[in-house]
Amino acid sequence: MSWGQALLGFAAGLVIAVLTAPVGVSGAVFLLPVQLDVLRVPSPAVTPTNLLFNIVATPGALLRYWSQGQLSGPLIGQLARATVPGVVIGALIRVYLVPGVQVFRLIAAGVLLPLGVWLCWRTAAGSARRPARSLSPHAISVLALVVGVVGGIYGIGGGSLLGPILVGAGMPVAVVAPAALASTFLTSLLGVATYALLAMATTAPIAPNWVLGLACGLGGLIGGYLGARLQPKMPDNALRLLLGVMAIALAITYVIQSLSA
Repeated sequence: MSWGQALLGFAAGLVIAVLTAPVGVSGAVFLLPVQLDVLRVPSPAVTPTNLLFNIVATPGALLRYWSQGQLSGPLIGQLARATVPGVVIGALIRVYLVPGVQVFRLIAAGVLLPLGVWLCWRTAAGSARRPARSLSPHAISVLALVVGVVGGIYGIGGGSLLGPILVGAGMPVAVVAPAALASTFLTSLLGVATYALLAMATTAPIAPNWVLGLACGLGGLIGGYLGARLQPKMPDNALRLLLGVMAIALAITYVIQSLSA
């Protein structure tokens, strides 16, 4: 790992986190293509490296959300209780079953593209939000468990999937964002620990790239704090539109990567 790669990782983490923290996304989902295609982190080591980014990066945004009184409410605990066991299951699947990255990209694109279009359309049309009770606590727990498994497999944290779905269901971005980031932080802690333990039992490259993960995470730490500080100054419609655009952009990126592979 050269200094140039570390600086590139720092810059990527900083820019991505500034844009994603206001809507509850750690940025790992957008950092994943950078690590795979630009920094050439081997698979499956890229997954725990991305989880390490989450651990270092998200406290900046969480600190700001805490100071703004947004780290409260039942949603945080509800998401954490389901995503934490999910990330362990995902890590085991990643190491021992080795699912293809292409399959994930297509599935993720199939989920994110319609969600992003729907969020943008409803926001532009000025449609009234559906009440948050449109998703039951049981449905939210099941969703969080599935997202935790996906996060454990691909190291994306889960906020990029939880955010659009929960906001699309009618929950305010100001409630979803801190809860999704807190869940991402907890699951990433357990995910990295799980991968570190599994690395002791195999010769495969599954341990995180510590230098790169820390470099990206330091950039994300600063960017996440700045992004969370911007959130109260942005109207809810603007945040929903930003989340929708991000979901569409990521879906298109995954489709292009799948077609060019």
